[in-house]
Amino acid sequence: MLIPPRWAAMEGVFVQTSRLRTHCWVNGPEDGEPLLLVHGNLSTGRFWRAVAEQLPQNLRVVAPDLRSFGRSEQKGVDASRGLRDWSDDLRALLEALGWADQGRVHAAGWSMGGGILQQYEIDHARDLASLTLVAPLSPYGFGATKDAQGTGNYDDFAGSGGGTAAQDFVNRLRAGDASDDEPLSSPRVIMRSYFWSSAYKAPDEDELLAEVLLTAVGDEFYPGASTTSSNWPGVGPAPTGVNNAMSPKWCDTSAFGDVASPAPVVWIRGTDDQVVSDGSLFDFGTLGKLGAVPGWPGDSVFPSQPMIAQIRAVFERRKTHGGSVEEVVLEGVGHGPLIERAPTVAQHIKQQASGFILSAAKDLRKRR
Repeated sequence: MLIPPRWAAMEGVFVQTSRLRTHCWVNGPEDGEPLLLVHGNLSTGRFWRAVAEQLPQNLRVVAPDLRSFGRSEQKGVDASRGLRDWSDDLRALLEALGWADQGRVHAAGWSMGGGILQQYEIDHARDLASLTLVAPLSPYGFGATKDAQGTGNYDDFAGSGGGTAAQDFVNRLRAGDASDDEPLSSPRVIMRSYFWSSAYKAPDEDELLAEVLLTAVGDEFYPGASTTSSNWPGVGPAPTGVNNAMSPKWCDTSAFGDVASPAPVVWIRGTDDQVVSDGSLFDFGTLGKLGAVPGWPGDSVFPSQPMIAQIRAVFERRKTHGGSVEEVVLEGVGHGPLIERAPTVAQHIKQQASGFILSAAKDLRKRR
């Protein structure tokens, strides 16, 4: 029997965990199959609503606002731990929900959230039944690496971290600027241009922008602190804040490729992604090559980070441990398949969950 989509909007609730008071967007029956949805940088759990509306009614959807974002308690990010502050927060949330240590949680993560789920499986593999990674962060973080193995361009990983964010954009984000004036630094225009493809027009743009503007701004939040460097482009990562946690100085989830008994993975990406790609327009290697940042030392020193090649290399290693990895490439889609192709993303999540339920039922019959 076909189960109709859930058209009701997600409800906002607070869950007190051992680490912070977490705001979550939820939907579905409390005793449903658990589904954790993890958002990316400069967004909130609300960005998953279009996907949640397409999911079957037997799933209990929980989409938390990560620390530094949305309505969750504002606590700073210890970037020297890489993505582990967020991974530990999610573990505390699953404990509070009664979902930990059951191996039944289906999880999907977008962009930075996809990187956080890589870290989560490294730390708590027994919690997860399946993973759907949508335009995920490279296992070697964001910026300042040169090859599929994640080799740094410099020892200090200059060209990554909080100092690489455009200050005008940061200032307007802090001010809650919802206008589209001066497009190069407008949060609205940045969202329109890079969160999804330029061909897509979000019908709920104002609501999504309101979520972006809830981002906490500062040295411990977004984008994080910075340090000076003698290497090009003159700034390097510091130990606090969101973008620093994604610096390859501290972010390395390549062990995701070596997890024993790995959960099945569906990797969804768009051909027109300008954020996570082998020529990201937010990577200083690309910006230098385009002449947008003066003094670029050339491809031999600071090439564009080969993000797709890095992701694929680590994901392919999972197969040697019996892991299943399906790569889904969506033509003409940008960085936001969960917005642009919500039904497609929902379908893959549903298939992951359905496959797990059928497998569990077969195992139960065998034990009987």
